[in-house]
Amino acid sequence: MLTKFSLSRLLGTARTSGRNALAICQKFPQQTIRSFALLFAVGLGLTLAISACSANTSDNQGTTPAGSRNAAVSSTLVRIGYQKASTILYALKVKGELEKLTASGVSVTWSEFPAGPPMLEALNAGSIDFGYTGEAPPIFAQAAGIPLVYVAYDPWSTKAEAILVPKDSPIKSVAELKGKKVAFVKGSNVNYLLVKALSKAGIEYSEIQPVTLSPADARAVFEGKKVDAWAIWDPYLAAAEAATGARILTDATGLAANRGYYLAAKSFVDKHPDALNIVLDQVKKVSGWAKNNPAEVAKLLSPALGIDASVLELAEKRHEYDVLPLTEEVISKQQEVADTFYKINLIPKQIKVKEIVWQGKQ
Repeated sequence: MLTKFSLSRLLGTARTSGRNALAICQKFPQQTIRSFALLFAVGLGLTLAISACSANTSDNQGTTPAGSRNAAVSSTLVRIGYQKASTILYALKVKGELEKLTASGVSVTWSEFPAGPPMLEALNAGSIDFGYTGEAPPIFAQAAGIPLVYVAYDPWSTKAEAILVPKDSPIKSVAELKGKKVAFVKGSNVNYLLVKALSKAGIEYSEIQPVTLSPADARAVFEGKKVDAWAIWDPYLAAAEAATGARILTDATGLAANRGYYLAAKSFVDKHPDALNIVLDQVKKVSGWAKNNPAEVAKLLSPALGIDASVLELAEKRHEYDVLPLTEEVISKQQEVADTFYKINLIPKQIKVKEIVWQGKQ
């Protein structure tokens, strides 16, 4: 198990963006897969995670009481990490559903993150209790020894992530990415999509030039044609298609389940299962609303993301939302992600996903 110190160094090593990332890519084109395994979240390292927690102090002011199932959860603070691009938790925050429940004194604070990997590092640091990510971040986190627990999953959609190329690119298939620069967020759901797509095309992960960037930085270099392809998820996927006419080489259909996972700190789950159930109840309520009201969701997200509501509505219509307990099938598929990452040396040890799946009432 990696120590907190070694994890911090691992994540700190990953910090890079924009032209710096391209320079690194050009300077070290033969860098091995194992060296990339030391990069948990490029551009999204420990300092970013900490700053994301501290920089959002305005979000964390004015904590409001929320309701409960019983008095046992009274005075429990639930610290939630969210991403604006992750519809449900952002909508839960904006709609104030937890804050509207006033019976028990359970309180909520919110911290924003740019992606899943730094969110889970913040969970490791004790800064948040609960969050949501794609399928890959918890794999990296478990391998790094972060004490987290899967508490529910979201089916999401295989159409909600894809590998893009510019509309005038000569690249017509995934196989043609051999030797090419591909931008993506290290340790994210699209990291797994890329691995699976390359494997299906007969290409080794080591045969491409990874350019690991945040979605915003990747969009800039993609539009500037400084990378050959970009693996990305909605709503950034839909926005890039609409704004640039980018072509999809492949989405996740037949390659990756592209599920989302609700995760919590193990210490929080052990101490406050009733408070966790309150949060999950409200998340499920908002999920049902989002599933049935894509136009309203798009209007809610548009100002925060700076993406036209019509584009967001298209993205929302290809999503499947729900809050479900993990089944044996879901655990098995998540284990496949872990085994794949271990096989190509993206994580340093084998893990068993089922060991950190919550067995409590949901």
